[in-house]
Amino acid sequence: MSDIMTPMSFGQLLNWTLTEHKKYGTVFGEHHSYRADSRYDRTIFGRKLETPVGPAAGPHTQLAQNIAAAYYTGSRFFELKTVQIMDGAELSACVNKPCIKADDECYNCEWSTELYVPQAMEEYIKAWFLCKVMAKEFGLGSMDGFQFNISVGYDLEGIKSEKIDNFLNTMKHAQDSDIFMSCRKYLLDHAELFENVTKEDIESISGDICNSVTISTLHGCPPQEIERIAMHLITEKGFHTFIKCNPTLLGYEYARKIMDDMGYDYVAFGDFHFRDDLQYEDAVPMLTRLMKVCGERNLEFGVKITNTFPVDVKQNELPSEEMYMSGKSLYPLSISLAAKLAKEFDGKLRISYSGGADYHNIKDIVDAGIWPVTVATTLLKPGGYERMIQMAELLEKENDVFTGVSPEKTAKLVEEVRTNPHHVKAVKPLPSRKMKKQVPLLDCFVAPCREGCPIHQDIPMYLKLVNEGKYEEAMKVITEKNPLPFITGTICAHPCMGKCTRNFYEDSVHIRGMKLVAAENGYDALMGGITAPHITRKGRAAVIGGGPAGMAAAYFLRRSGMEVTLFEKTGALGGVVRNVIPGFRIPAEAIDKDAALLEKMGVTVSLNTEIRDLDMLKNAGYTDVILAVGASEPGVLSLEKGAAVNALEFLAEFKEKDGDLDIGKNVVVIGGGNTAMDTARAAKRTKGVEHVYLVYRRTKRYMPADEEELVMAVEGGVEFMELLAPMKAEDGKLLCKVMKLGDYDASGRRGVVETGEEREVPADTVIAAVGEKVPTAFYESLGIHVNERGRAIVSEETCETNLPGVYVVGDGLGGPATVVEGIRDGLKAAEAVAGEKLVRDLDPDMDEDEIYSRKGNIADAKDGAEESGRCLGCPGICENCVEVCPNRANISIRVPGMEKHQIIHVDYMCNECGNCRSFCPYDSAPYLDKFTLFANEKDMEDSKNQGFTVLDREKMTCRIRFFGDTYVWSKGEETRIPEGILKLIEAVCTDYAYLLKD
Repeated sequence: MSDIMTPMSFGQLLNWTLTEHKKYGTVFGEHHSYRADSRYDRTIFGRKLETPVGPAAGPHTQLAQNIAAAYYTGSRFFELKTVQIMDGAELSACVNKPCIKADDECYNCEWSTELYVPQAMEEYIKAWFLCKVMAKEFGLGSMDGFQFNISVGYDLEGIKSEKIDNFLNTMKHAQDSDIFMSCRKYLLDHAELFENVTKEDIESISGDICNSVTISTLHGCPPQEIERIAMHLITEKGFHTFIKCNPTLLGYEYARKIMDDMGYDYVAFGDFHFRDDLQYEDAVPMLTRLMKVCGERNLEFGVKITNTFPVDVKQNELPSEEMYMSGKSLYPLSISLAAKLAKEFDGKLRISYSGGADYHNIKDIVDAGIWPVTVATTLLKPGGYERMIQMAELLEKENDVFTGVSPEKTAKLVEEVRTNPHHVKAVKPLPSRKMKKQVPLLDCFVAPCREGCPIHQDIPMYLKLVNEGKYEEAMKVITEKNPLPFITGTICAHPCMGKCTRNFYEDSVHIRGMKLVAAENGYDALMGGITAPHITRKGRAAVIGGGPAGMAAAYFLRRSGMEVTLFEKTGALGGVVRNVIPGFRIPAEAIDKDAALLEKMGVTVSLNTEIRDLDMLKNAGYTDVILAVGASEPGVLSLEKGAAVNALEFLAEFKEKDGDLDIGKNVVVIGGGNTAMDTARAAKRTKGVEHVYLVYRRTKRYMPADEEELVMAVEGGVEFMELLAPMKAEDGKLLCKVMKLGDYDASGRRGVVETGEEREVPADTVIAAVGEKVPTAFYESLGIHVNERGRAIVSEETCETNLPGVYVVGDGLGGPATVVEGIRDGLKAAEAVAGEKLVRDLDPDMDEDEIYSRKGNIADAKDGAEESGRCLGCPGICENCVEVCPNRANISIRVPGMEKHQIIHVDYMCNECGNCRSFCPYDSAPYLDKFTLFANEKDMEDSKNQGFTVLDREKMTCRIRFFGDTYVWSKGEETRIPEGILKLIEAVCTDYAYLLKD
């Protein structure tokens, strides 16, 4: 595929805009518009500005359609993508692709427009006209309510070149340029296309496009050069001027410390740029002089905070050696620099802002007197341009006049950011949001939460029901696949939440909590409606072990009509959940309710019964046996001296005696998993314990525990002793080797190496949470074959062993696992015994308008059932790849005869930035893997994508590449190409003909 974008003609842009809006109510895929109110107008550079926010110089201001989409959704200040003397193919060859990674904090390795400078100028002027007529035609605001700000770099020689000089002159006064006159003529010649725009409106469109400029300089540019550039643009060109300033003005020590303190210690950067870039002591007098020069000419002057912050590529983030950081991690640096300059100049230096601004902080930034604000990273995430609407609405304020920047308010933002949850990095690396599946060409919309759940719980369905207050119905959906709603609603490790698309907005939908809401409100009604099914299946099943896996197997088999007896060696069902997990994690009453659900279903429960002999069961008439005996063999930690208490034994005793144990004042827990966190929290609650130290050989970031478990341990007062490897315990102390993190390996993971130092940790008791083992000897005694690790050898699909009709499930299969993985195993075995699928998939009917109303909107966690209303309805409409594409190159279309919307990728609009790869829930890149529309046969030859190009519009003759073969097909002809693909092509040619290149 070629990464060269081909701009559209103004005629195609206008046709696309008007046709799409009339047919579908959208503009370049944006479903909602922002309508400006003149009460909130501001003034800057002597011109009106309806909102003080817009896209930064970057991917959102490179093509005309990008600017139009941004305008439609509320942008009014556009910092156009930087132009420089190097452009086009020469520059494109220097930009490694993919060049954007924005799944959390953002990184990029591109810096200015990839178009040729004359092309870029034409795109900006086409966008100028398009936004003008959109304002009037769609009632979005005044035709003069927005401003373009040009960005130029990177040295004076380049800026004074004929190419850039012509760009500057034309963007300031474009009236006589060919592109301006061409667009104007096209509008006048096609004035009949409009309902609200008149010829007088068109004739009134000014050619004075830009009267302001932002100067972008390369790292290491000398202060004298920066000042010369500014003086040229001010005195020779007469522009209101902003100068981009870098976070390097803060100094290396400040930047390194704030990054480390906020959890970005893994972001690598040296002090080179801090030494080589503009120094603060040089910047202040330079800015003072430039303020004076502009004041004498009645021009506005200020700084743009911030320019790029270069960091090292260490974890294969992008295919380059250095990249530029932005987004949530840049904000602490950017706002710190703003505060420093605000104080230095007593608020008199104007500050234009970019660097991690988003919905959560933009109002405070503007209230501090810092505006205009331009954004990029937030628009690169799901919701895309429509995130702009909320931000524009937040900034609506009557009669707001710039009177200066408040040093006090800006300093307060610096203090607040250090603990702001939207900017502090999570303790542990984010889990992969990807499913281990390739995106299909058609019907790709899917619920990542359900795909991430081991039992494929129908989460969107029960969330919708909870939101509607239909708790009994929600419980029916939950218990279709999950017989333990209280246990999983309380302590499930919730892998579903790690996949939730809401993570890219603010925070996952609290799916587990919504399950508990359904259980607490719908349980009685559900139980009242359950009648034990009649015995309709041959055979009898014995389930050995009453933990989650055994409970699930028994439930599903009994529901299917089979006679089932569940044998449990203790006096109650629940297994590790009841006997080991502390009561402060889950109350006994919750476990009791799930156990009662099994009995109501008709499962025969035999407590205080230990089964060690399969022959006894066979002789008693049991035809199938499911072993759910857990990982009952204690893990062993070898110390040079002394011994450690087993974590599960400690937890069981803690629970039995309600914490009334004698383990001393100082307790050390060794381990970094969830069991270690439970153990440490329980030890902290044990009688007489004053300190609990958790020892681990690496840092928190590399602990296997879930983020939630780790945070609860921290909040519970557990003292983490990182980078320590235990050696021996004696005389009330644990002696440890001191470790340090090593270099990154090829996968981006850091190892640990010994430092040669040792450290003692107070330890009256040492508890080892190092993992339990499966009961190998028990399996062997039954004749079950085991592998070299002592685990039962089973069929992955059915969990059946070498003994016909004998199955192994749960922790006893692969070692300690999660509750929901145990349920999954129990269902597998039950379906194998039954010989058929025992659960149904349930999808909700989602209202499209309701789904689209949630997209682009930041919606923090809600109380109670309202939280379920944050669900984005992904199985009905995903469109992440559509939303995050700055160029609008991924398009959602309606195909007659197909239930779901389909995604088409438009090759000529794509520059392979790779952003859609980050947010596609599949392990795929839509720009490479979705069916592609090519502008012509040459573009198709330059690509390996499956797709098509139209050869004859009237006959609908197309060249099609499908699974490596190429066909020429005309509508009506027989072909091997699937009907769905042909329907997609036909829909593009008929209903979306504006996609076809002129």
